[in-house]
Amino acid sequence: MAFMTQNAQLQISAGLAKQFPTNPIPQVAFSGRSNVGKSSLLNTLLGRKSLARVSSAPGKTITVNFYNVDKKLFLVDLPGYGFAARNPADKEKWSMLTDGYFTGNPNVDLLCLVLQLVDSRVGLTRDDEMMVDFLNQSGIPYAVVATKVDKLNKTEREKNLAAIASHPLLKLGTPVIPFSSLKGEGKNEVWKVICAHADLPTPN
Repeated sequence: MAFMTQNAQLQISAGLAKQFPTNPIPQVAFSGRSNVGKSSLLNTLLGRKSLARVSSAPGKTITVNFYNVDKKLFLVDLPGYGFAARNPADKEKWSMLTDGYFTGNPNVDLLCLVLQLVDSRVGLTRDDEMMVDFLNQSGIPYAVVATKVDKLNKTEREKNLAAIASHPLLKLGTPVIPFSSLKGEGKNEVWKVICAHADLPTPN
């Protein structure tokens, strides 16, 4: 059965854990810093220009966004972390929502993969390391998407990707996928990883 990735819609932007949908379909979550490019990755994967809104003020909106893809998969955009300008109340809400996704999600057993986005120019930040450590401790499968590789020259790219791949916190064999929303690089590779974990046919 074909998997139509362009047949996608935002089902809900949940500001409370009790709003998380209960559709019995696999979930793949997107985790990363507020300005790492999660919305751009989602739009590229789904072949849409603005289904996921790219905010001009990173970290402003604190919701968990559930994108229903062909009624077969949820792509789940978690709130971005590491946004220094957030006030304490916003940081607490972020923590409650994100923790709630992993601990209060009625379908957490359907979470088959986390895509951990890392800015290829920066590498893993302390916040990224905390998230990877949590994933390691919880046993949730994950892959790393190294974003914005088009902003690196060849030497920087090789050096930075090697540093990310050899980071001591990453489990041995963790996929590290170079990605550029500008050029579409890495789109097919990301879909292959998603579909392998969600037991779905890879889109053409």
